[in-house]
Amino acid sequence: MTSREPEADPKRRGVLPSFTALCVRYVERLMPDPFLFAVILTLIVAALVALLVNGAAPSGMLKAWYGGVWGPQNIFTFAFQMVLILVTGYTLAEAPVLKRAIVYIAGKPSTQVQGALLCFGVSAVLSLLNWGLGLVAGALVARQVARRFTEAHFGYLIAAAFMGFIVWTQGLSSSIALANTDNGSPINVIHKMTGITVPLTLTIFQPYSWLSVIVVLALLAIAIWRMEPAQSLAPDAAVFDDEDRPVVEAEGPKTFAEWLEDLWILNVLVFAAGIAYFCISGFALNISSMIMLFTITSALLHRTPIRFIRAFTDAAKVSGPLLLQYPLYGGLVGLLGYLPTHAATGAKPLQTLLAQAVVSGATQYTLPFLTFIGSLVISLFVPSGGGHWAVQGPIAVGSALAIGQHSPAYLGLISMAVAVGEGVANMVQPFWLLPLLAIAKLNVRQVMGFTIVAFVIGLAVLGATALIAPYVI
Repeated sequence: MTSREPEADPKRRGVLPSFTALCVRYVERLMPDPFLFAVILTLIVAALVALLVNGAAPSGMLKAWYGGVWGPQNIFTFAFQMVLILVTGYTLAEAPVLKRAIVYIAGKPSTQVQGALLCFGVSAVLSLLNWGLGLVAGALVARQVARRFTEAHFGYLIAAAFMGFIVWTQGLSSSIALANTDNGSPINVIHKMTGITVPLTLTIFQPYSWLSVIVVLALLAIAIWRMEPAQSLAPDAAVFDDEDRPVVEAEGPKTFAEWLEDLWILNVLVFAAGIAYFCISGFALNISSMIMLFTITSALLHRTPIRFIRAFTDAAKVSGPLLLQYPLYGGLVGLLGYLPTHAATGAKPLQTLLAQAVVSGATQYTLPFLTFIGSLVISLFVPSGGGHWAVQGPIAVGSALAIGQHSPAYLGLISMAVAVGEGVANMVQPFWLLPLLAIAKLNVRQVMGFTIVAFVIGLAVLGATALIAPYVI
């Protein structure tokens, strides 16, 4: 990894470049490795539990933490679903036809700024379709752009790609919105508390949702243009090792096993079976169906079974940091929900205390905004849309019911307030940045200074949306 500091460009002197430079400088000094970030959060939550939860005992806290990591209340099922969404999205992006498309469009920009805006646009559009695909495709485009522009700042390009991810919670793979539609989902909090299922027409397809997406993306595009760094940061040569590795074809006649591995009709049959089930199920969109659709589409586009297997195996490599950290965040969920066995009457777990403190005194017009603010805080501890909803959802929905708001539209708004809060918090929570860092072989300090600007923009726009939406639904 090399970098150089050219003379300052006077054209880039301004409020936004100065603010970005300040953020980059302090992130480089203060941001620990994401794994250590998770460990520190765990210690903070443990201290808050000890201070605020009546009757909290070290042994009970330890059991709650273990239960969240490896016990009966673990998040392994959901964690595996999230990893599969990421891996299948990456596998699809690496399909030959899509990979050629990525190389082609990466050849279009003529400047670093145009390249960054391309990374951002690809990530944003695909994140609205599937968050796993959007998360990795933007980074793959950034890799190709950096290969063309050797003087570019690679961290800036990766940050631009990650900024597009801010809107995933308002897209078709939004785990909270999808859970609302499925009365069998373990995280459909609304159905568990009211018996109501909320369709996508009352969440991601509401005008307040898609209009805010347009505004956020427009402002972020302007910010990316204005924050272009004057210095360069070249990618590590190892970033391109996989692409430069020659494909070795087996010599001599094929064995029976090799013949089976190249039998393209098997992938076609898998695709046909998956599409047939999707039709039979009534075109149900939920977490599991999204995983299935991207898996079978990847298999079809990679043509032969062995090519699909190799692509999937390579894609799985970027999930390593998530697999390492998900147990820690499961432990955080366990601690947040810990209540001593012999707790006094009225004792509440930390997650309830935090959520209730935020929405205390709320009205039907302020509850969505306060829920959004609470989501920002809780997302630092539980950076997963579905797992986060399981923590905050019961309080948010319960608060809505307590003030007499029972309509599916209002409950959908409350759920989206939680969802978009998580999307905004991702810009300063390094958990979902890990796959991009694995692809780019960068560290979090080289990227996150830029994404703080996206956090500020998301906070302003989506916070304002949460305040206005109760008047228009």
